[in-house]
Amino acid sequence: MNRRIRDKNSIYLDSWSLFKIMADFVKGYDELDDLGAAVTVFGSARLKRDHPSYKKAEEIGKKLADSGYSVITGGSFGIMEAANKGAKTSQHAESIGLNIDLPHEQKGNEYLDRELKFDYFFVRKVMLVRYSLAYIIMPGGFGTLDELFETLTLIQTKKSSPAAVILVGKDYWSKLFEFMETSMMEYGTINQKDLDLISIIDDADELIKIVDGSLNVQLEAITDMGLDSSNYGTMLKNVHDIRGL
Repeated sequence: MNRRIRDKNSIYLDSWSLFKIMADFVKGYDELDDLGAAVTVFGSARLKRDHPSYKKAEEIGKKLADSGYSVITGGSFGIMEAANKGAKTSQHAESIGLNIDLPHEQKGNEYLDRELKFDYFFVRKVMLVRYSLAYIIMPGGFGTLDELFETLTLIQTKKSSPAAVILVGKDYWSKLFEFMETSMMEYGTINQKDLDLISIIDDADELIKIVDGSLNVQLEAITDMGLDSSNYGTMLKNVHDIRGL
């Protein structure tokens, strides 16, 4: 094929991709704008229903929803299914799955009140972060680590609002935290303030207290911006008052 023709076709296709990307973002913003107080749970899709981490994620999902926090996951199986299942069982808040359209069928789990499917992984990732006031990181693989460090980077660089980042499972995460605490700190690639963004816990009740604290921080930030009477600010204030915080 003539290079000039090929390049024009490539530019033409890329231009149409921009419209698809915009449509993906518009869909996410439109569908999730009314969400209110929500927490995102990240974790492996590979862990089965008899795994201790699955059961812990289910417990956490229920406690979050019982406390008025909607639960957002990637909508798939394993840890994501468990957190959605717990939230769905509670029925006090929404169970939400943000899935991805793939050439082969990518079914969401069966415990979703609301499911969105995106064409682009990066748009989906934005939406998993955009509407949450805390991020819970359960045991997971490369994808979970990617989500963890991208979330930390967004908060560290103030591209995302202050939010709690909670690693659940001390046995699983302690060596990674030790690496950050020693090697990364010693090399000067992070500092103590960066490390303080992270909590490592095992207890679900302790997790709820940290999320409550993150809700207070979000409300203070919204008030400082003069947005406390906005729809989002009002929804957060309602949960704050119900929680008696």
